[in-house]
Amino acid sequence: MRVNAALLVVLMTYALLACSESTRSATPSTTTSSSVSSPSPTAMPSPAATTVPPAQPRLAPDPAQVADDLVADAQVLRDQSSSEAALVAAARRQQVAYRELARHPDWDAIARKRIPPSLTYVYGRNIDARRQLDALVRSEPRDTLPAWRIDPPAPPDELLGYYRKAEAATGVGWNYLAAINFIESRFGRIVGLSSAGAQGPMQFLPSTFAAYGDGGDIFSPHDSIMAAGRYLAASDFAGNRDHALFRYNNSDLYVEAIKAYADVLAADPAAFTGYYRWDVYYHTTSGDVLLPIGYVATTPIPVADWLATHPQ
Repeated sequence: MRVNAALLVVLMTYALLACSESTRSATPSTTTSSSVSSPSPTAMPSPAATTVPPAQPRLAPDPAQVADDLVADAQVLRDQSSSEAALVAAARRQQVAYRELARHPDWDAIARKRIPPSLTYVYGRNIDARRQLDALVRSEPRDTLPAWRIDPPAPPDELLGYYRKAEAATGVGWNYLAAINFIESRFGRIVGLSSAGAQGPMQFLPSTFAAYGDGGDIFSPHDSIMAAGRYLAASDFAGNRDHALFRYNNSDLYVEAIKAYADVLAADPAAFTGYYRWDVYYHTTSGDVLLPIGYVATTPIPVADWLATHPQ
């Protein structure tokens, strides 16, 4: 599976990293795979509950306050008594804060001092992941929005069940499968072809899916997650995790981003439901544009036309 640069250049959050069957020689693994427990599926949102208003969250103007607000939102996301509205709002602010903090390394000395020890590891790995992805897709922004559809994802309990089932069947950690699903299509929100022809929530080329999909449906969350587990297992995930992840998408930056998000998912029981509520953003000449659930375009749309009726 190979990174499709033509598509990645326009994605400053996550989405549709195209897959092919090309490989390279093994990349030495820097860490060993470990078994982790999946989070408790409590307080899970329904797909309908993740629908968000078009306006983007607004951050405070200084890094110290951004970091303080990020900590406050993390507390909301870890509080099982939080309402769904509070959880969605906290997750959306969290996403934008990590994006902004990652883009400002000059803020590190200020922001990191505001993060309590209980969140230091999760904070650092989220920043690491965001910077890896930014480096992966760094290029000129686009003046059109993509021919995609943004749908509600499958229910979170259902997705967690598929990750666990694939882990049991293939030995590939549930958190790595979730991280791939998260980066490739925002848990299936993004429906559309990559320029290389990759499809579905785990972004397979049809030829690759035919080999590992066990006769299933490339657009099915269950079938594509199971296929991803089989593909990674066949690529020696157990013996050389980094090489297997590189086989999925031929970029060391991608590998590091997947590992960072997988680490957060393993370490923080609230991480999955937080990520599940994150939005889809598209990098354009008018800045990052939020594509909400319900966005549909059969052909590229001029950014200015969209923003005229969908203020950010």
